[in-house]
Amino acid sequence: MAQDDGSSSSSISSSPLHLFSLMSLSPGGIGSPYPWLREMESEERGLYLIQLLIACANHVAAGNIQNANNGLEQINHLASPDGDTMQRIATYFTEALANRMLKGWPGLYKAINSTRITSVADQVLVKRLFFDLCPFLRLSYLITNQAIVEAMEGEKMVHIIDLCSSEPAQWLNLLQSLTSRPEGPPHLRITGIHQQKEVLEQMAIQLNEEAERLDIPFQFNPIVSRLDNLDIESLRYKSGEALAISSVLQLHTLLAFDEETNKRSPHSHSHSRGVLMNSQTLGDFLKKDVTNTFSPSPDSTSSSPLSLANSPKPMNFLNALWTLSPKLMVVTEQESNHNGFSLMDRAVETLKYYASLFDCLESTVPRASLERQRVEKMLFGEEIKNIIACEGLERRVRHEKLEKWVPRLELAGFGRVPLSYNGMLLATRLLQNFGYDGYKVKEDNGFLVICWHNQPLFTISAWKFQRCS
Repeated sequence: MAQDDGSSSSSISSSPLHLFSLMSLSPGGIGSPYPWLREMESEERGLYLIQLLIACANHVAAGNIQNANNGLEQINHLASPDGDTMQRIATYFTEALANRMLKGWPGLYKAINSTRITSVADQVLVKRLFFDLCPFLRLSYLITNQAIVEAMEGEKMVHIIDLCSSEPAQWLNLLQSLTSRPEGPPHLRITGIHQQKEVLEQMAIQLNEEAERLDIPFQFNPIVSRLDNLDIESLRYKSGEALAISSVLQLHTLLAFDEETNKRSPHSHSHSRGVLMNSQTLGDFLKKDVTNTFSPSPDSTSSSPLSLANSPKPMNFLNALWTLSPKLMVVTEQESNHNGFSLMDRAVETLKYYASLFDCLESTVPRASLERQRVEKMLFGEEIKNIIACEGLERRVRHEKLEKWVPRLELAGFGRVPLSYNGMLLATRLLQNFGYDGYKVKEDNGFLVICWHNQPLFTISAWKFQRCS
């Protein structure tokens, strides 16, 4: 759907990714007076906002509160929650930086946030809006279901474990797909895991109604639990069942529970007030290109067995899933590194990644859309705030790239399952049918990568139980 408010549709030549590639930051203009700022053209303003955001994050990381405050004041003069891509992301980025600063004064921070309420209904709503406005979850569900149908060909009893069971659309689609099997549909059991009982009850109602309509033998098994507290014993499947596991944007949440291990690492730079120091000065930073200035810390990028051993929670969880002997496990994760120890590592990665997500909405949804604003504020904005402002167990948004998950899964005993051409074909047709211009699905060593133009945003990988040699 084209913009209907006079704003032009986004293109790769004017996207935030293009702005990053154009940048050669210099300190000129940082202290300039305000009046002329609003007169900038969109691309010029976007470049300037990137400069200000990175400089402000550097001040926050170094604990220069006065300079950070000055930067936030100037950014807020340019930012807007209903403006163009960079104006919108700047709004939530500055909120995240301000929250990080406020955490240095716990009493003040708690007082300001004491009445903030996020309901389960709001969380379900914003995920549904994200499903409706962007193709990422549709593609993940479609590709996951196709892999399950192919893996379960000929099976009479199928058990699926859904690690985050909040969206019935995925399994409604699967039920319909199973009716077309030449041998007829299997007996299907879905174990749904979610923190909220009400969400699982709604899932059960919708899935049972559809299964009855399609005359498919079906059972929904709800488990009320957080993923980190999940009792694996409760997932034991029945004799004769073929097991599949679906994990959509869930595994990274387990990384928060390795914080104590990371704190003991000699490379860790965190301390009790959550202010992370960076060895480079602002002057050094401004002389270099933003995309190449800060390289992730060794701890956040290494995939050696030693570094993976320092991720006990996800490794223990994956080892436990392996004991279930799944015939298939399909994993969807964000393709970005938002789990570095350094605030600046995370700030630059977060700005690049979420600028692409905001740009996706800019290309298809009117700027005045309330649904778009809800997704940006309640989903993207909250994730940005968690990545930038939080540390320890409180920082649950710890996205890592597929290159980190592959060795973890292999170390846990899983073997790769190449995703079929049929899955990629269905995904491509979906993008064409819905008119999703600018999105791509690419194959990479048997895995699938969902991109906005050439920027990878999500990866889908398939795995199976592999006996130890």
